[in-house]
Amino acid sequence: MLLIALGIAAGVVGLSFLTGIRVFKEYERGILFRLGKAQKLPIGPGVKFLMPFGIDRVQTVDTRTKVIQIPTQDVITRDNISIGVDAVVYADVASPSDAVLRVEQYLPATLQLAATMLRSVVGRMDLDDILAKRTEINDEIRLALDARTEQWGVEITAVEIKDISLPQEMKRAMARQAEAERERRAKIIIAEGELQASEKLTQAAAMISSQPAALQLRTLQTLVEVSAERNNTIVFPIPIELIPRGGDSRGLLGQAMMPIASAIASNAAAKGADGQLPPPPDDRALPPPPPAGVDQGLWNLKSQLDALISKK
Repeated sequence: MLLIALGIAAGVVGLSFLTGIRVFKEYERGILFRLGKAQKLPIGPGVKFLMPFGIDRVQTVDTRTKVIQIPTQDVITRDNISIGVDAVVYADVASPSDAVLRVEQYLPATLQLAATMLRSVVGRMDLDDILAKRTEINDEIRLALDARTEQWGVEITAVEIKDISLPQEMKRAMARQAEAERERRAKIIIAEGELQASEKLTQAAAMISSQPAALQLRTLQTLVEVSAERNNTIVFPIPIELIPRGGDSRGLLGQAMMPIASAIASNAAAKGADGQLPPPPDDRALPPPPPAGVDQGLWNLKSQLDALISKK
C-alpha cells in the first residue's frame, strides 16, 4: 500500500511539473509573477518552465503592431462647422513590463486617448486647414499621443485620418465655390490669351507696315483662303483714309466711286421692262464676252472702269 501511495504521489508531482512547461511564440513576451511579485525581465520565446502550484503566473503580451480603429468622432471646427472624423492608429509595445504594470489595459486606454487627441487637434483648426493639411494633423496627433503613451510602454508609429464627413449643405457650397474658382481661372486664361494675341498682332502690323507689299500679299492670301470654301460673297478691305468725311465727296473714295456711280445710274436707266440691257448699236464697242459664271452687267461695269482708267 505504501508503494502504491508513493507511486500516486510521484505521478501527481510529475503531472504538475509537466503542466508548468510553457511554449512562447516569437512575437510573445511573458511577464512572470512569482508569488505575486513581477520579475524584472520578461520571458522570451521558446520553451519555459514555470513553477507549479500557483507559484509562478505569467501574463502574455503580443508585441506585434496593433491597429487601433478610432470610431467616427463628431467635431466642431474653429469656424463652427460640424464634421465627422475617423482615423486609425498603429501602435507597438516597446516595453511589455510597462504595458502590464503601468496600465490596466493598454489597448483600450490608447484608443480612448487617441479619440480625445483627435477631437482636440481637429477642433482647433478651420475646415479648409483640415482638408488641406492632413499630413500635419496626423503628425501632430502622433507626437501628442506618443508623449502620453510612452509611460505605458506603447510607441505610436503612425496616425492616419481615414475620412472626413461633411454636411450636404457644406458639400453643395464647396461645389459652387470650386465652380466659381474654375470660371475665374478660365476668364484669366482667356484674358491672358487676348493680351498675348494683341502683342503678336502689334508686332505683325509693325512688320507689315514697313513693307507695303506685304499687306497686298496678305490680302491676296486671304482671298485665296476664302475662295477655297466656294463662297459667293467676297469682302474687300478698304483703308479708312479713302472714306470721305463730313459729306465731302471729293475724297479719294468719292473720286473713285463717282464714275462707278454714274455708270451704275446710266446702266439702270438703259434697262428695259424686262430688266435686261439693250444691245449696243455698234458691235465694235462691245466688250469681250465675260468668262463663264460672271454676270454680264458686272462685266460691262468692269469694262467701263478699265476704260476710265486708261483715259487717265
